[in-house]
Amino acid sequence: MLKKKYVIVGLGSRSDMFSTAILETYKEQCELAALCDTNQGRMDYWNGIFNSKFNTGPFLTYNANEFDEMISKHKPDIVVVTCIDRVHHKYICRAMELGCDVISEKPMTTNEEHCQEIFDAIKKTGKKLVVTFNYRYSPRNTKIKQLIQNGEIGDVISVHFEWMLNTKHGADYFRRWHRDKNNSGGLIVHKSTHHFDLVNWWLNDTPTEVFGMGRLAFYGLENAKNRGITELYHRCYGNEYAKKDPFALNLKDGGKLENIYLKNEKYDGYIRDYSVFSQGISIEDTMSVLVKYKKKTTLTYSLNAFCPCEGYKVTFNGTKGRIEMDINEAPYVSGSAFDQNNPDFNMTDQEKKNLPEKITLQKLWGKPQEISWKKNDGGHGGGDKRLLDDIFLGAGDDPLKTAAGHLDGAKSILVGIAANKSFATGTLIKIDDLFKL
Repeated sequence: MLKKKYVIVGLGSRSDMFSTAILETYKEQCELAALCDTNQGRMDYWNGIFNSKFNTGPFLTYNANEFDEMISKHKPDIVVVTCIDRVHHKYICRAMELGCDVISEKPMTTNEEHCQEIFDAIKKTGKKLVVTFNYRYSPRNTKIKQLIQNGEIGDVISVHFEWMLNTKHGADYFRRWHRDKNNSGGLIVHKSTHHFDLVNWWLNDTPTEVFGMGRLAFYGLENAKNRGITELYHRCYGNEYAKKDPFALNLKDGGKLENIYLKNEKYDGYIRDYSVFSQGISIEDTMSVLVKYKKKTTLTYSLNAFCPCEGYKVTFNGTKGRIEMDINEAPYVSGSAFDQNNPDFNMTDQEKKNLPEKITLQKLWGKPQEISWKKNDGGHGGGDKRLLDDIFLGAGDDPLKTAAGHLDGAKSILVGIAANKSFATGTLIKIDDLFKL
């Protein structure tokens, strides 16, 4: 079997899922050729990990400005893009121009101009883009797709979707690069792209109009001052106040956080542990959005990033009945298996498996029925393994159309992009005015 050759662009903590898949799980089908990042220290760290875990490498490393040289030298089949969101389009488009297919982390990009550049590159080159929407592959979300597709509640008239990030997971977006809206598009793009994609996929429909309201209501310097917090600081590392702050992140963890970020600040100055109550936050932590679809279904959606619990609740109202979904999830900090300042939030694998999950179907004039499904282990509700199988082994038979491409990536981010414009203007935004799907 001829192996496909891969390179990875962006060596933060998220890249680990793809590098492990290439070097271990799918090593018979895949070959890693090279690494590319803005930070040499991070690439060196991963080369050490690859050698100790998989007895491979070291792989050649390239600075971001050497991307073309890397492609020319190694001629990869596929480029894996796991870098900061605001430059996804740059590497997606250039990889295609140089003859490569692309796998991109979500969100596909952060604004409509860059979305158009990606579509133009695909049209010009004929290359393929896969967007990694892990949550589609979660068995519980697949069950919802099946129930709706099988007509169990008839035509879906309205959807209510509430997502809760707790003070461990939610806070983490306000410590790192995501806190700058120019980098991430805000949580309504970076995080909610998962959620809008799920609704688009569940309904097999296209969003057309968006109205939203969002603000920074909990995190940030001014909100802290207004609540009477006086022990304020800029970053956690080396600060005495941080030692007793439950929102602080300890980078001296002896693991990924320390080795990927703290030890390599000297290369690019990137700070991973800002205080969530410091200056420089331009994203929202409280968002409410109303979406209209082509088939006239309406979605009411909310995201709050400072909840005491982690998970989501979704309700579907149809012409024949109603589906209710109530999911509790285990919170986490990206790059870390535990939270040093919040030990009560740490969960064993068994505790994670025992978190309540429930789907209820109730037909008109009928009694509620609890729906069961086969659960999978792993991240994103058991979706990661199924996603990786599709990416590296091929989707095969896909009656639910779970595999996502550039059109799906565009549909999901355009809801968030339109919501951002609505936040700023207080007006209803028509997606067609931004981008022709």
